Amino acid sequence: MKPKILIVEDEPAITDTIQYALETDGFDTVTLSSGMSVIPLISENPVDLIVLDIGLPDINGLELCKEIRKVHTIPIIFLTARADEIDRVVGLEIGADDYLTKPFSPRELSARVKAVLRRTQHTLPSPLSVPAFTVNESKRRISYFEKILDLSHYEYKILKTFIRRPGHVYSRDQLMDLVWDEPETSMDRTVDAHIKNLRAKLKTVKPDMDPIVTHRGMGYSLKEEL
Repeated sequence: MKPKILIVEDEPAITDTIQYALETDGFDTVTLSSGMSVIPLISENPVDLIVLDIGLPDINGLELCKEIRKVHTIPIIFLTARADEIDRVVGLEIGADDYLTKPFSPRELSARVKAVLRRTQHTLPSPLSVPAFTVNESKRRISYFEKILDLSHYEYKILKTFIRRPGHVYSRDQLMDLVWDEPETSMDRTVDAHIKNLRAKLKTVKPDMDPIVTHRGMGYSLKEEL
């Protein structure tokens, strides 16, 4: 099946250009001109990647990305007319996988889509070709070396966040913001407690492995190679 790309852009001319470039390169596309319909659409009709304009008429793309990340791990490429570095850093920290500034080449966007799809998989390979982690989003389950983990709501969301970007270091504040429904009502140490529980559950499957890395004074990450 062709990978399905959701294009969220309110300028019809840009939408048409992106759609033509991606479909020419073998992708299926779906388009939306506003952001509020994105989460209902992807909940009913999964897509493989989202091309998301930051400057939408109804919701800021950065805020929409944060809302998407609370539920889905779908790769996201931002489009924006603002080229300053602060926006770039913020966009990537809240969960975007790449960032393209307008005006851009449709060929470059298509190449970025292909690159992101290659590196953002829901599985991490092991030397024995058995995936270390497999995410089943429809059933909200994560398997570790083919064993289904018994995870709480927040343990599932933390681990899913790690799996989406192995090697990326998430601070406690970032995890609170991305995972918790009401981060302002929770404490930093809540993250540590959930990480401790996650580690214990992973060790019941592989006692000799600890895939979660603690970066002192910085946060946590998932090992890139297992």
